[in-house]
Amino acid sequence: MEEKKKFISRFREAYDKHYKLLIILTALLIILSFASMAIFYVHNHDFIYKDISLLGGTSVTVYGTNFNINQMKQDLTKSLGDIDINSLKDVFTQQQKAIVIQTSLDAKTVKPILESYLGYSLTDQNSSFESTSSSLGSGFYQQLLVAVLIAFSFMGVVVYFLFGKGKWIKMLLILLAILSPFLFFVLRAVSIDFALILSLATLLVSLFIYWKFNVPSFAVVLSAFADILMTLVVIDLMGMKLSSAGIIAFLMLIGYSVDTDILLTNRVLKATTGSVNHRIFGAFKTGITMTITAILAVLAALFLISSFSNTMAQIFTILAIGLCFDIYNTWITNACIIKWYATKKNEIKS
Repeated sequence: MEEKKKFISRFREAYDKHYKLLIILTALLIILSFASMAIFYVHNHDFIYKDISLLGGTSVTVYGTNFNINQMKQDLTKSLGDIDINSLKDVFTQQQKAIVIQTSLDAKTVKPILESYLGYSLTDQNSSFESTSSSLGSGFYQQLLVAVLIAFSFMGVVVYFLFGKGKWIKMLLILLAILSPFLFFVLRAVSIDFALILSLATLLVSLFIYWKFNVPSFAVVLSAFADILMTLVVIDLMGMKLSSAGIIAFLMLIGYSVDTDILLTNRVLKATTGSVNHRIFGAFKTGITMTITAILAVLAALFLISSFSNTMAQIFTILAIGLCFDIYNTWITNACIIKWYATKKNEIKS
């Protein structure tokens, strides 16, 4: 027991002495994430890999149990171009039930090629076809981006209303929250990439205002932004082709990210007893339980559903990665910033 108290005491002393270095580490991670996204954009002319629901194309599900996916992909690439083939399996037996073939070509072109390769006709009984036009996929992608921009912008406004002060600053942040998706909506006809970059620049201006006028709000919004940015970098490095459901998962991640940050900030600034470290640890016990419970639930769902639903598997994969980053960004990034703010203001003892 005595050794445990000594360990906790040494850990607290080391944390109090070096916690600002962790903020520098976060800054480096964010800079590296931006650099990774820039390199990715230079090579791919986009910020993500898109599947056919966003690019347009055809998804074919062929029912059967004896498909060699690797061989099929090698053979069909010659006639169908760049394709993805995934296997759908039974959850318990892991027996193959069907395969899903995705290609950028239209259904009329794809069907005879597959029938010639398989050696039989594809009917409603042994297959299903789903097609998305390129214009519809592009339009849906743009609408989803607007939804993400609106969600993130107004999340920041709500956070500032909780912890910030100043009527004019609140009005300015509301204006910027409206301006970011508006700029994207207006400029997307010129260039969707330029519209997205300008909208993100508007969000960064909002972040500067949070930092300038209310550090706790800045810490919450920065942590949520870092969760999304770092998750997106990992998704790109994995080579995952995002579907419309994948982008919706980022919308869900905004909600998952901000709840523990608000819990931490509220506990440190508005509690009436205990030191900063005591309040952070009290929030940590509650918050980490929430996040780990969510991660375990997501991983369980991912394990059960990944074999027969690629769409749901993508959603749960994004959430699992984002929640792992949320642990770091809440309890390292946000906790260190809020500790620095509280002690600097001499509001609470460390």
